[in-house]
Amino acid sequence: MKRFLLLFAALFAAPAGVCGTADAPRIAIIIDDLGYQLAAGRRAIALPGPVSFAILPDAPRAAALAHAANAEGKEVLVHLPMQAAVDRRNESGGVTLDMSREQFRAAIDDAIKAVPFAVGFNNHRGSLITRHPGHMRWLMEELGLRNPLFFVDSFTTHHSVAMQVAAESGVRAIRRDVFLDDDPQPATIRAEFERLKSLARARGAAVAIGHPYEATLAFLETELPKLAAEGYELVPISALVAN
Repeated sequence: MKRFLLLFAALFAAPAGVCGTADAPRIAIIIDDLGYQLAAGRRAIALPGPVSFAILPDAPRAAALAHAANAEGKEVLVHLPMQAAVDRRNESGGVTLDMSREQFRAAIDDAIKAVPFAVGFNNHRGSLITRHPGHMRWLMEELGLRNPLFFVDSFTTHHSVAMQVAAESGVRAIRRDVFLDDDPQPATIRAEFERLKSLARARGAAVAIGHPYEATLAFLETELPKLAAEGYELVPISALVAN
């Protein structure tokens, strides 16, 4: 009995992130824009811990990197190109405002086929499409038909209605909190990473998006292994969307 009590006390005295993470702030990180550079994609997939990866459906190495991520037990998202408000060029493999309902559905079907093992979608660009309730409803209807696919709003505009429409449609969704590397300078990446941790402490969880830049990958390779000792839990994006 004495030995049991000592073990019990030791477990509860342990720092957060060492013997248990039930109460630790949780962090999810998505690396966007995979599918073009094979070496950078593989390096990203090798990052320590359950980082998630968003792959462009029309990129030449989309399927290969999706298979590589899945083989490592990492989560894969379809990084769906969506039309932007300022630069309205149509990116291949994506959705645009002038599409019919049938064309929209076909684009979603093609994207899913191009990115095997996808558990959800997030938007690439999309500051125009994500502010349109009609097109967001089309998207949520398609994801709803393919349950349990979820949506991560990359939140490229403050006018986005994606979260509202997802809730109305019964689709699981979550919004990005931090872009790690809008300015891919090491000092900026570090500052944004610290902001991510601060948000996770304040809210219990936070979501970051980064890209397979040299500076971003080098930073994460060094910093991700420190998270548990600092009292954080790195989780796949689905762990936060579920809540």
